[in-house]
Amino acid sequence: MKYIVVLGDGMADYPLTELEGKTPLQVAKKPHLDALTRQGVLGLVRTVPEGMQPGSDTANLSVLGYNPQECYTGRSPLEAASMGIKLQPEDITFRCNLVTLSTEDAYEERIMLDNSADEISTAEARSIIEDLDRHFGTEALRFYPGVAYRHLLVWRNGPQKWQTTPPHDILDQPVTKYLPQGPAAEKMVTLMKESAAFLDNHPVNQERRKKGRMPANSIWIWGEGQKPALPSFTDKYGLRGGVISAVDLIKGIGVCAGMEVIEVEGATGYLETNYAGKAKAALAALQKGLDFIYIHIEAPDECGHRQERDNKIKAIEFIDERIIGLLKQELAAAGLAYKMMVLPDHATPLALRTHTDDPVPFVIYDSTNPVKGAQSYDEQAAAQTGYLVEAGHTLMDIFLAPGRGEDDNN
Repeated sequence: MKYIVVLGDGMADYPLTELEGKTPLQVAKKPHLDALTRQGVLGLVRTVPEGMQPGSDTANLSVLGYNPQECYTGRSPLEAASMGIKLQPEDITFRCNLVTLSTEDAYEERIMLDNSADEISTAEARSIIEDLDRHFGTEALRFYPGVAYRHLLVWRNGPQKWQTTPPHDILDQPVTKYLPQGPAAEKMVTLMKESAAFLDNHPVNQERRKKGRMPANSIWIWGEGQKPALPSFTDKYGLRGGVISAVDLIKGIGVCAGMEVIEVEGATGYLETNYAGKAKAALAALQKGLDFIYIHIEAPDECGHRQERDNKIKAIEFIDERIIGLLKQELAAAGLAYKMMVLPDHATPLALRTHTDDPVPFVIYDSTNPVKGAQSYDEQAAAQTGYLVEAGHTLMDIFLAPGRGEDDNN
């Protein structure tokens, strides 16, 4: 038996008046996913434990079977693991986003316009981060380039008490109330202000303005944490696993869990990512001996943050056609028995432009044991089943167990 999780980041949403009271999942054309649902087990799962922030870090840990309340030490150290950054227990890591702020004279009065710096490319961002490290880096503070707008700042033997805010939570708001707080916050705020002055006329931003793109005109410090320790996925479940993603966070969870990280050319984290490449890489890995594959697609989440309704619908349709459809076809042709689970990690409602902790829909399909399921994969249909997995980290046990498993949590 082969096991596949297809995770559409932020795919769940709220009903929209402009969609006649439906969600993007309800209006998207997704024949392959709906076909799985008609022969699978549909329900809701609460991926974010009560009292924890609804982030992709906590939610993906839950989906992979790890209880965030027991093992979560912050978002950025998971990304550091993916990037091969060696951390000491006393080091503090931060996510260092490249963002676009408005241009008021006083930094505190500036407004968060875009948490992704208008979908800056990895090549553009690398140039900026490397220049920031040359200009501001010290023996204690170092910048590390990641993917697209997502980068890291490491403070060796740094202070541990911080209050920070994700930039995607404050879109269209003045930043003044959300700047880092804590005993050493003044140093971080000063660094953010100085980065804005440094980046104003950076060559990358000059070129972006010429092309009509918004500049990456500041860094944003958040997501602090310390070196994590996760039990091995293989030890936990007896399966050899791999992860496929464009983002360092998911790769880092995989590294920390002892899973194989599979790189895919053209995987960007945006709408035009290499969907089919991810599916083909998953199939190749399963045929070469892996038992479990976790395919993460960032695009729906990015579209939710940017309030791109039509693109969010399109991302769902691409996932259905280019990943789920391709997987079904090739697995059947190869004669492989498999179980597939499809779900978001959290909702990213277009109306809010940020994550929520609402339960999200999941479907589990077993090619060896098709059952009578629901007609459509969406939030409303999942709620109507009455099946709710309250502790999200137990969903993996249900998925990997033989049989349907829905009676365990009714």
